[in-house]
Amino acid sequence: MDVSFSDLFTQLVSAGNGLIWGSVLIYLLIGAGLLFTIMTGGVQFRYFGHMFKLLRRSREGGEGISSFQALSTSLAARVGTGNLAGVAVAIYFGGPGAVFWMWVTAIVGMSTSFVESTLAQAYKVNHGDQTFRGGPAYYIERGLGSRWLATAFSVCLIIAFGLAFNSVQANSIALAMEQAFEVPTWIVGVALLVVVTPIIFGGLKSIAKVAELIVPLMAVLYLALALVVVAMNASELPGAIMTILRSAFGIEEAAGGAMGYAVAQAMMQGIKRGLFSNEAGMGSAPNAAATASTTPNHPAAQGFIQMLGVFLDTLVICTATAAIIIISGPMLDSGDSPNGIQLTQMALSSHVGDWGGMFIAVAILLFAFTSVIANYSYGESNIEYLAGPRRARTAVFIYRLAVLAMVMIGSVSSLKAIWGFADLSMGMMALINLVAILLLSPLAVALFKDYDRQMRAGVEPVFDPRRFPKLAGKVDPKAWPERDASTTAESGRPARAR
Repeated sequence: MDVSFSDLFTQLVSAGNGLIWGSVLIYLLIGAGLLFTIMTGGVQFRYFGHMFKLLRRSREGGEGISSFQALSTSLAARVGTGNLAGVAVAIYFGGPGAVFWMWVTAIVGMSTSFVESTLAQAYKVNHGDQTFRGGPAYYIERGLGSRWLATAFSVCLIIAFGLAFNSVQANSIALAMEQAFEVPTWIVGVALLVVVTPIIFGGLKSIAKVAELIVPLMAVLYLALALVVVAMNASELPGAIMTILRSAFGIEEAAGGAMGYAVAQAMMQGIKRGLFSNEAGMGSAPNAAATASTTPNHPAAQGFIQMLGVFLDTLVICTATAAIIIISGPMLDSGDSPNGIQLTQMALSSHVGDWGGMFIAVAILLFAFTSVIANYSYGESNIEYLAGPRRARTAVFIYRLAVLAMVMIGSVSSLKAIWGFADLSMGMMALINLVAILLLSPLAVALFKDYDRQMRAGVEPVFDPRRFPKLAGKVDPKAWPERDASTTAESGRPARAR
């Protein structure tokens, strides 16, 4: 029997996903998050309020990229198809219980995000244009002394974010516009190219400014609409929550003998889609975290800010989408239910009328559009890492053309093939990054304790590289000039962000 290249590729991708997601990554992801939670004494719980206090000062940071812009960029990558289409995919294939496992992924993932973003800040390098570069490739090479592993990570990230994920985002935009306005997908693809091109050619500062403008506005509008839907169906909310919990542990399926399979599907879909959405442990957000000029001037400060990003992405925005879909009830049980973004559109339309589908189309347009440019920025940092200073300009130009090509291809390609490829590339990235941050976690914990110690002393934390022997000769002095934290402590300056 003849097998086409497309069929063979699909089979290989499916086999790879089965190995990574079914045997390795789910346990490593949750296990690492639990370990980091224990090592930091529950940083996501102890410093929950502190995240929001830091957010108030996050626009400070001089002429470079502020903490708020770095958070907006990471949220631009996080908040997109994972929140609208991805939640629908998880519920459709894994049942409502998948939402519970998305929550679990986010809660333990907050500590993982703190660790990886703190490390990204510690090992960041000065880019020479009032911005910084950094991320897993940098802390793998500088912290672990492994250039080959850093290179492998960069290649996976470029494939995942520059190519696969941008195809996913473009695909969701095209399907949403086709569903709401009957616009052919190829026209949507061309329109995306026209808008995306000048932004990505404008560099990281341009991307940060666009993200800072669009992401907070759309998030607030979407959450407001979700709250309206929940309020309209307040009597059904307790039942929806019980449906999630029963499905998560296979209670409803136990009588039919399918409990084990149901729980496994709910876990796999929830954790996969949760990771795709909040990206904790994947090694993507640290690329944005490293660009920030932090306030307070300490690596852990951006760790807290990015930890907040995981909370907002999954426990707030994804939960809003799940509420809209699950409250719609019967739609999930029909055999011809649509997949992805179209399910979310139909669920919202069932609550507020036809304009709900149009609202989702506009929301996914803006969310996924900002994801495209943020995903591009992650790839650019890693292209520069691989190419080196001399060849960076040419390599970045070629990368930009490849990104634009994948946006167009994604607009007219099938959802199943794109999601499968995205899952595989994301899994490879996450495996490399999780191994790296597990090995470097003692340093991240030491940085956290240094920050915590200064907060307890009542002073604003500052980072003094000389306090950390493991960082000797590995910190860029232009990114982190030597500063003695004791000077700040003696001055008695209060910790404003406490």
